[in-house]
Amino acid sequence: MSVAITITLNPTLYLRDPVETKLGKKIIKESILLIDEIGFECFNFKKLAASADCTEASVYRYFENKHNLLLYLVSWYWEWVGHLCETSTRNITDPHEKLRLMIRAFVSASRENAAVPYVNESVLHRVIIAEGAKAYHTKQVDKENSSGVFLTYKTLVKKLSDVILEIDSDFPYPHALGTNLFEMANNHVFFAKHLPRLTDIQVTDDFTQLEEMLDYFAFGLLAKTPPAK
Repeated sequence: MSVAITITLNPTLYLRDPVETKLGKKIIKESILLIDEIGFECFNFKKLAASADCTEASVYRYFENKHNLLLYLVSWYWEWVGHLCETSTRNITDPHEKLRLMIRAFVSASRENAAVPYVNESVLHRVIIAEGAKAYHTKQVDKENSSGVFLTYKTLVKKLSDVILEIDSDFPYPHALGTNLFEMANNHVFFAKHLPRLTDIQVTDDFTQLEEMLDYFAFGLLAKTPPAK
């Protein structure tokens, strides 16, 4: 799969836009690979500089700290998933089919896109599954939220909740269901790989069982919405 895409992220995430320079793109590329290899807790800019063959000071010209870098990577992933959801449902009018295609889009977001050589989507997907929640399960989440850092994720959930309401305009929890579908997509891959007794799916070279499970929950709930009191 090769999809030309321009992703614009919240400028509060970086000091200098990394996609504007060759070094910036290399920093993004190497950060994804290094976090995947050693984990976010062990990751630091000194190790990143060694991987990117630059100085630690050069990394700090782009990102204030490693938390902002993780937020950048997570936001990039959300934008990528949003792009896949939008393109996969273009010209689709049946909301049931839209929802199926959107679920398939974010389940298959790990497929590599050669058009963006500085981001390995399959590795980034592993990083998001293992480390993504650490970007917003923090004490500073309210301050970051007020600056619009999480708008990309909110927009993604809004797109999904709108389709849910197309299917059932009386469904009482469209945003909750949309958020849960995205979170389940990541959490149950993690569980399947590391804590298998917490899930009922297996993950091998594809995510077929994950997609089937998300379809089951989404359409099962939408078919069984209790009547309003």
